[in-house]
Amino acid sequence: MVVSGTEVNTRPFSRPAEALEVVPGLIVTQHSGDGKANQYFLRGFNLDHGTDFAITVDRMPVNMRTHGHGQGYADLNFLIPELIGSIDIRKGPYFADEGDFSSVGAAHINLINGMPGSMASLTMGSFGYWRGLGITSNKVGDGTLLAAGEVNAYNGPWDNPDDLRKLNGVVRYSHGTPDDGFSLTAMAYSNRWNSTDQIPLRAIESGEIGRYGALDPTDGGRSDRFSLSGQWAQSGEAGVSRANVYVIKSSLDLWNNFTFFLDDPVNGDQFHQHDDRLVGGVDASHTFSVSLAGLPTETEIGLQSRYDDIDVALTNTVQRQFLSDVRSDKVQEGSIGLYISNTVRWTDWLRTTLGYRGDFYATNVDSIFNAANSGRAQAAIGSPKAGVVFGPFHNTEFFINAGEGFHSNDARGVTITQSPTDGSPVDSSPFLVRTRGAEIGIRSRAIAGLDSAVSVFILDSASEILFVGDAGDTEASRPSRRYGIEWTNRYQPASWLRFDGDIALTHARFRGDQPDQAAAYAELAGYPESQIGNAPGNYIPGAPNMIASAGMRIGEAIGWFGALRYRYFGPRPLTEDNAFTSPATGLLNGQIGYRFENGWRVQLDAFNLTNSRTDQITYAYGSLLKSDALFAQCLANIPPAAVCSTGVMDRVLHPVEPFAVRLTVTGRF
Repeated sequence: MVVSGTEVNTRPFSRPAEALEVVPGLIVTQHSGDGKANQYFLRGFNLDHGTDFAITVDRMPVNMRTHGHGQGYADLNFLIPELIGSIDIRKGPYFADEGDFSSVGAAHINLINGMPGSMASLTMGSFGYWRGLGITSNKVGDGTLLAAGEVNAYNGPWDNPDDLRKLNGVVRYSHGTPDDGFSLTAMAYSNRWNSTDQIPLRAIESGEIGRYGALDPTDGGRSDRFSLSGQWAQSGEAGVSRANVYVIKSSLDLWNNFTFFLDDPVNGDQFHQHDDRLVGGVDASHTFSVSLAGLPTETEIGLQSRYDDIDVALTNTVQRQFLSDVRSDKVQEGSIGLYISNTVRWTDWLRTTLGYRGDFYATNVDSIFNAANSGRAQAAIGSPKAGVVFGPFHNTEFFINAGEGFHSNDARGVTITQSPTDGSPVDSSPFLVRTRGAEIGIRSRAIAGLDSAVSVFILDSASEILFVGDAGDTEASRPSRRYGIEWTNRYQPASWLRFDGDIALTHARFRGDQPDQAAAYAELAGYPESQIGNAPGNYIPGAPNMIASAGMRIGEAIGWFGALRYRYFGPRPLTEDNAFTSPATGLLNGQIGYRFENGWRVQLDAFNLTNSRTDQITYAYGSLLKSDALFAQCLANIPPAAVCSTGVMDRVLHPVEPFAVRLTVTGRF
């Protein structure tokens, strides 16, 4: 599925990453300041900041491996939505050219090469929002030079303002076409912000803080990213050759306090995550079409290689000031993937695709404070792929896909032997984790103006032992299975009117037993505030059961235009025993504006039109506030140690931002 940049930018969205909600069934949300990577949910997966959902921009990987804040961390705040040319969307582990982090899906964001003349845009809005954007495009020699700059500030409705300050710049030179030409792109991004992180429900209900308050107002972060990428393609009788190379320099510093006074009753639990890396890679392929035994065939062979040189650290802090070290590591991680995919058109109504992918990973971890956690590791994995398409019959085709995929785990968790907090023995992680999936579905354009697709899918993930960046430790989880159904519709009855609607229903559960959980639950007996939510169970915390969206757009290229978009984020289990569940979140956004014949545009976007007061995102875990009765008891060493290390289990939320408007004036020159 390919969505044009024009369609992306006709939707009202408040953050750059929300452009990805053109992916049917995908929810993009946030639990912290707007300089931090978003949270992604798709096909029954809480993808955290990007694990199992691969994102690229201009063929550069956005997902960062062995990252300070989480494996697969995918920060899209450097994206300027107006530069999107198209987004290529894929679901499932069925494509040979998709590697790490792509088991659930992938979104490849392609940039425009140029635009007629220049444009300038100014946006002002609620809660201190403003944004300035300029884009210019000119012929230079036989090619096109495009330059864009963005400056953005935002406070938000929070009692402690975000004070977000973002700068963004892009310079791109291109020549020729996507199949016969090249481009060279430089990007620069810098961001600083404060964070109002998720807060316990009990703190709001007791009046200790307001709904938009913060328990640690010193949380926040800073992020920088610089990149240089090049793409080349050449077509001829021998087929199409493509190559992409990139170099990325990025850094991130995050200060978070999620548990408040659970671990340190004196100084609090704020911690600092640092990530500084240099990433280089190449992606090359050749596709050739030949006739074998009179049958048209297309074969693609490719190579993908990436190397990360990483400096990553975790420290304890107080009001962003250093308190103590947890761990610090120098990591070198490299990978190479080779793939082949062959498509045969057996008849006008039958085609098959068979593919295979092989990946090899190697890492060296130098643990600065504990040599026992240093080491080298290597792993290899093979992933077969297959697909069959029947049709079209009356503009309708049926498809079956199956395949295996994988995601890598944090290299620090692969070489770890001792906990960085207390030195106790720790089980290491597998380097590469296998996934298996299949789907069957139908796509149809039998009704004029309507594109509709239905698919039923299943996806299994092997036993995972994941590195937890917030603790510098590893945490085991069991195998899991998800199955569900997706229904996607796009209907355009007239040139000035378009509707779309998607719904995804998923059943997600862990597989197998959790033998130690019953004993851990028993240790908390007598303290229901700690015990609730810790019983054995097979629910997957954060896994969405239902995601739906619907939208309407009216207007032509000139004159009045408008849009309404509703998205529904269904209730989710928050603990494995389903003792805590999240509320559903339904948000309605709108847009109205006027396009003038001279290229100018005035546009008003409105967010959360119903002023919903539900949660943007919700968790459930233990924490301690000084106002909790359990806090005083733990200071006096009255409860068992297991109770004091668990704290008070509670629903922990980041609220939906209230009704807000943003007015944009755009001119073309």
